[in-house]
Amino acid sequence: MTEVRRTNPPPAHLDHLIVAATTLADGIEFIAEVTGVVPQPGAKHVAMGTHNALLRLGDRVYLEIIAIDPDGEKPPRPRWFDLDDITLRSELTERPQLISWVARSADIERAVAACVIPLGTVTPMERGDYRWRITIPDDGKRPAKGIVPTLIQWDVPMHPADRLPPSKVSIAQVAATHSNSAYVRSALATLGLADSVRVTYDRETRLAAMLQTPRGIVTL
Repeated sequence: MTEVRRTNPPPAHLDHLIVAATTLADGIEFIAEVTGVVPQPGAKHVAMGTHNALLRLGDRVYLEIIAIDPDGEKPPRPRWFDLDDITLRSELTERPQLISWVARSADIERAVAACVIPLGTVTPMERGDYRWRITIPDDGKRPAKGIVPTLIQWDVPMHPADRLPPSKVSIAQVAATHSNSAYVRSALATLGLADSVRVTYDRETRLAAMLQTPRGIVTL
């Protein structure tokens, strides 16, 4: 019998950062104040009951502000990125915060199968002329509390950042802490993302992004 060798998927790439807010207006105001650049209004995620605003961070990289859409219907399942979590919602009343990130994959099915940390169900979505597949855990929880990324595969040539104006804001570094940092690092390595986020040990889970902005280096 011939042994089938299991190979890692093609390396993923950082696609966008996720900043959550109690309201979209709060999130836009917060990012504008911190960076000196006002994010652009986005669109609605009808299936998740959320809406967003975007800020370009470079070539096919952007920051997404996400909030529960007060005019949207509550989905029959938990919203993504822990947005229904009581603790997170309480924290967001104090200020918006960076809660997760999304990595772009060229073979999302194989990446999900290879990752040692469950990433969720690969779910097809579309809006306008965008079509994509994205991992969404059934319980809405962020993998490793947001340190391991959600995966996305864009199934059309265009990318949201292509349509955003230059912002003079870019990513300087992304770093995180986790109580099981070795396990998290192994998951990132499997996805080809070992150099995308610097993960060290701490009892508390934290995710931080250092951005180069018109106001200098700022940290989310």
